[in-house]
Amino acid sequence: MFKKLLRRLLEETPVGGWLPDGAYLSLQFRSRMGRCPDLKNPLTFNEKIQWLKLHDRNPLYPTLVDKAAVKDWAAEKIGREHIIPTLAVWDSPEAIDLSVLPERFVLKCTHDSGSAMLCTDRATFDLEAARRRLGERLALDYGRRFREWPYSAVPRRIIAEEFMDGDPLGPSGLGMTDYKFFCFSGKPELMFVATDRNTPGKETCFDFFDAEFNHIPVRNGHPNAAIPPEKPAGFETMKTLAARLSEGLPFVRVDFYQTPGKVLFGEMTLYHWSGLRPFEPESYDRSFGEMIKLNQI
Repeated sequence: MFKKLLRRLLEETPVGGWLPDGAYLSLQFRSRMGRCPDLKNPLTFNEKIQWLKLHDRNPLYPTLVDKAAVKDWAAEKIGREHIIPTLAVWDSPEAIDLSVLPERFVLKCTHDSGSAMLCTDRATFDLEAARRRLGERLALDYGRRFREWPYSAVPRRIIAEEFMDGDPLGPSGLGMTDYKFFCFSGKPELMFVATDRNTPGKETCFDFFDAEFNHIPVRNGHPNAAIPPEKPAGFETMKTLAARLSEGLPFVRVDFYQTPGKVLFGEMTLYHWSGLRPFEPESYDRSFGEMIKLNQI
């Protein structure tokens, strides 16, 4: 009960806005993780994510988390052929023009996470509902709630992308399977596969693997799949591209999709789960955290 009350006080009332970042993150960590973090000598993955929010102020970060701007940056690193085409970018929900879009497309905000809307039939797409939802997201300072400062520096816009078909050999579900690589100082050491994210009636599953695609018995935010997903055809290509994109960064999660015959870049995430989701068993929080070298910042 105490944790829930503390969480509501911080995240849903003006009280949290008055606190400096260090105090806020310490209390938020306690409200979600059940203990206070060591922010002076962090050892675990989740503690180090909080430390990075406070101390790693790389001016490149707002570009990396901008859903629109990151595409040009990534194209220079890995080639335009790995970038999902942008169809349009608008400054407001009212400016969305379906007439310039194909039958299938994806809409999402450039400054947040979780706002993506998939359209598989433009004729039946509820534009007004989409405008309301995206408008609510545009009004949100996404970086403030979890003190993820780069998101607060991103221009708030709406981007339309091509709807890409996933690998027919991969797990079923609407859209594409996510392949998410944990990169430490330019080295993709871990990854997880997210399956059934948009499958009606099914729960999203996360399955972790090492750099050789050996399954790791750990859970983080979602259960493991009943049957672990198979290695994607472009696994080695994904690792190569992830290394290029993460060069010089202490930690970043680089996401990819697999389409028939092609690997596509998804996005970059600096703060996986915002460092506020436990690992089960807990020992992996420490072992994963050892890979983040804070002394390189």
